[in-house]
Amino acid sequence: MTIDIHSQSPTSRRQRARLAIASALLVGGLTLSGCAADTTTATTTASTSASQSDETSSSTASSPGSTTTDATTTAGTISATADAAETFLATLTAEQLDAVQYSFDDDTKTTSWSNFPVTFVDRAGLNLSDLTEEQKTAALAVLEGLLNDDAYATVSGIMGGDEYLHENSSSTEESLGQYYIAFFGDPSDTSAWEVQFGGHHLGINATLDGSADAITFAPTHLGIQPAEYTDTNGNDVQPFDGIYTDAFAFYDSLTDEQKAALYQGETVANMVCAPGGTCDYPTGTGLSGADLNDEQKQLLLDVIANWAGMADDQTTATARAKIEATLDSTYVNWSGATTYDMTQGDGIYFQISGPDVYVEFAAQQGSAGADVTGVTTSGWGHVHTIYRDPTNDYANSATQQAATGMGGAPAGGTPPGGGMGF
Repeated sequence: MTIDIHSQSPTSRRQRARLAIASALLVGGLTLSGCAADTTTATTTASTSASQSDETSSSTASSPGSTTTDATTTAGTISATADAAETFLATLTAEQLDAVQYSFDDDTKTTSWSNFPVTFVDRAGLNLSDLTEEQKTAALAVLEGLLNDDAYATVSGIMGGDEYLHENSSSTEESLGQYYIAFFGDPSDTSAWEVQFGGHHLGINATLDGSADAITFAPTHLGIQPAEYTDTNGNDVQPFDGIYTDAFAFYDSLTDEQKAALYQGETVANMVCAPGGTCDYPTGTGLSGADLNDEQKQLLLDVIANWAGMADDQTTATARAKIEATLDSTYVNWSGATTYDMTQGDGIYFQISGPDVYVEFAAQQGSAGADVTGVTTSGWGHVHTIYRDPTNDYANSATQQAATGMGGAPAGGTPPGGGMGF
């Protein structure tokens, strides 16, 4: 199935594109467990899951052949993820167990994720490319337990983009498509622990605490390159279409006066707080949440939910409520393009900064050598993002330390000798 995003409504584009992503194959034979063999089956499964989104359930871990967990409560997601993690651990050797498990407060969790490839910043845990097929399937089932359908599709699309670049681009970076999984603390539905999963353009740090009935994804990095590609099944894939759609829905809701306060200029701004780096959380620039009406506030929360709302309905609602409570003291600014048209301009930048949320979305003005003829791998098509909670990163179990890579450059920054980062 080919998806023409320009001929569909934003809602249908977003839904169908994300469903198509779920069938992508990943590099080195790393097939996402739970992805259907054909698009029809995948669409049917995901639609069924969506129709159950208002039901409350306490799900068990997903098994090979299913899609994501059907948990809609925080407790259900914690239980599903813990069960999947235990199943994965049971497949490992003693040496592998030693490599994948860390204490909950180990500072390694803060230095082992970045937008840089894994050859520049050492990731914690086990490289999925070193695992058996059984172990890979079990590792990816942990993500299935943790993430909702939309988030799982976005992550799948990010990883599929790496595979696409590895197979089709001019990049000589051999680590494209390599991803690591690590656990900080023992998987449990009664105490705090963290799942860390990532590689190039992906760094998920999800803290799950059954004792507090809480899940947080702060800090987490999502990135894309390219913006759009065709997967091995012939599907058109756009991992960030949902984020772009939400962002422009918010922008388009603003009055001219509000846009004047929000907009910082045509030049796409550079990232302030890089993935894997420390952050001083700048604020006070742009449009204040206090100057938004109720509908606009909800649209802004929809944007934030692309990072803060990656798990079940209850966890998402809890995160939204916390952020909404201080939204009047939150500021958002924007630069670059003002219409969602990837054939025009150099992409966009926006920053959302407040007491309980920090999000940056930044187009990168360079391809880092990953060029593919006719494919956008810069600007719109090369994006770094960061989500952090100034009050609750890592559930306050550790303080961010800057990861280092490429000759000592801060992770997420500009490589030595110039260039536009990775």
